[in-house]
Amino acid sequence: MQLQGKTALVTGGTRGIGAASAIAFAREGMNVAIAARRNDEQAQETKRKIESLGRQCAMLAADCAKPEDNTRAVEETLRRFSSVDVLLHAAGGPVMGDVLRVPPEDWYRGFDVHVHAVYHLCRAAVPRMQENKEGAIILVSSVAGIRGCPGILCYQAVKGAILQLTRGLARDLAPHNIRVNCVSPGVIETEFHVLAGMTQEQRTLNVEKRIPLGRHGRPEHIAEMVLEMARNDYLTGENVTVDGGLTMRIA
Repeated sequence: MQLQGKTALVTGGTRGIGAASAIAFAREGMNVAIAARRNDEQAQETKRKIESLGRQCAMLAADCAKPEDNTRAVEETLRRFSSVDVLLHAAGGPVMGDVLRVPPEDWYRGFDVHVHAVYHLCRAAVPRMQENKEGAIILVSSVAGIRGCPGILCYQAVKGAILQLTRGLARDLAPHNIRVNCVSPGVIETEFHVLAGMTQEQRTLNVEKRIPLGRHGRPEHIAEMVLEMARNDYLTGENVTVDGGLTMRIA
């Protein structure tokens, strides 16, 4: 897909992987709509970076746990830019605890933000993509959706669900030239690991013992793969792991 002059809607686009991807889209000549709960200084800085590249940026107040907010984010993007050519669902966050320690409200919200939001976003965005006879939908899973990890049961469940959502959507939408792919990050330097309570000892263990490349990733590493998934018009139904080799090792 030629990205110049097209429009991307990015959920969770004010920080971390979402922000890096939104800025990467702007560098490719895309206008960007960002749907997020917070319109704070960090959000405004992302907006400034996009606009400094000569592209338009619309900030949309939205909580991806709420169906109506997801639908409204797509509708407002269509009103502002007349199209949603690329949809990136990067909103999310850690849900901590094993089966006995995850409160029901956290469990349900985890599914609302990570999984149910995809349903509502696609219901709103796909009809216009069908009219345009092309589109790219990109979801963000995690290595936690591929391998077992202690103490984050809900997070593993929702990220695993995203992998199968990717395949199902890709199969259904391929006849309309709408591609659906997924990226699964490893340990990336974002607020996520602060919120998840990762200690310095755990961070050091990851680098020295678990990640063959010997370093954590940056949001820009994931943004590069997101861009490829948006551009490559013969790629669909795939999950690409970007983790420095974390999940491929056996020793």
